[in-house]
Amino acid sequence: MSSKCLFWLLTIVLLITTPLAQAQQPQKVPRIGYLSNTDPARESTRSKVIRGALRDLGYIEGQNISIEFRYTEGKPDRSPKLAAELVSLKVDLIVVAGGTAPVRAAKNATKTIPIVMVGSGADPVEAGLIESLARPGGNVTGLTILNTELGGKRLELLKEAVPKLTHVAVLYRPTTPSSVVELKEVLPVAARALSLTIRPWAIPEADGYEQLFAALKKERLNGLYLLQTPLTNANRNRIVGFTLKSRLPSIYTSRRDVDLGGLMSYGADSVANYRRVAYYVDRILKGAKPADLPVEQPTKFELVFNLKTAEEIGLTIPQSVLYRADKVIR
Repeated sequence: MSSKCLFWLLTIVLLITTPLAQAQQPQKVPRIGYLSNTDPARESTRSKVIRGALRDLGYIEGQNISIEFRYTEGKPDRSPKLAAELVSLKVDLIVVAGGTAPVRAAKNATKTIPIVMVGSGADPVEAGLIESLARPGGNVTGLTILNTELGGKRLELLKEAVPKLTHVAVLYRPTTPSSVVELKEVLPVAARALSLTIRPWAIPEADGYEQLFAALKKERLNGLYLLQTPLTNANRNRIVGFTLKSRLPSIYTSRRDVDLGGLMSYGADSVANYRRVAYYVDRILKGAKPADLPVEQPTKFELVFNLKTAEEIGLTIPQSVLYRADKVIR
C-alpha cells in the first residue's frame, strides 16, 4: 500500500472514530448541595416544591441533575460542618433552606460556589450576607421572606381576630438574631399602638417545654405569638398542642402551624417562594453570577385561619376579618 493510500485510510478512520469517542464521553451532571435547617420529614414539603419547579424547567433528578442533602435537625451549630461537607463534594451550587445561621455557614465555607438562600427571615443586608438586594455582590443570592418586618402586622391581625386581647406571650430564641430584633425593635412599636402588653419568653431546649408551659399558665395571658426559629420549628407540635389545651389564641409565621391546629398565620406565600428557587438554580447553572442576580422579596402574602381551632378554644372570629383570609380551614 502506498504512503498516500495509507494517509487517506488513517484520515477516514479518524473521521469515523472521533465523533464516536466524543459521543461516548459522559456529560457532566450538575450537582446541587441542599442544606436544610430542619430534618428530612419537615423539609420534605419545601424540597418537594423546589424539585417540582426544577422539573418544570427540565431538570430531572437522577438524570441531568443530582442533589446532595444535609440537615441540621434544628441545631444551628451543625451548619458549619454540614456546609463544609457539601463544599468538599465540589457541588456546583448550594441551596440553603432555612434561617441566617446556615446561610452564613455556607458563605464562610466557600467564597466561590454560588449559594441560593430561601426561607431566611432576617434582613440579609443587615445580617451581612449580601451587599444590597439589587446587587448582592458576593456568592449569595436568592429570596428573603420578611418574617421580621411583618411582626407588627401579625400582632395587628391577632388583635383584630381577638378584640379582647390585652396580654400576649412572645416565644423567641435568644440565640436567633432575627427573633431578637423582632422582639425588641418591631413588636414593641406595634404593641404600644394597639394598647397591648407583650411578655417575652425564651424558648428552652427540647426538655424544658413542660416548665415553660407551666409558667405561662400562671400568667394573665390571652394570646400567644410564636417567633420562627429552628428550635420552634422542631417543636411546633408541642407548642400548638399547648395553645389548644390552654385555649390560648395564637398566631404564627407559617401556615404549617395552622395546619397542625394553630389558630392563624400571616406571612409570605411559601409555595410561591420555594418555586422561585428553581429560577435561581437555572440561571446560575447557565452561567449567571450570584453577584448579579438581585435578591427577591415576596410579593404574595397569605392570611390563614383554622376555624376548627377557633371553635375548640371558644373563640368567634369577626366576619370582617375572615373575609380577608386567603384560606380558611373548616
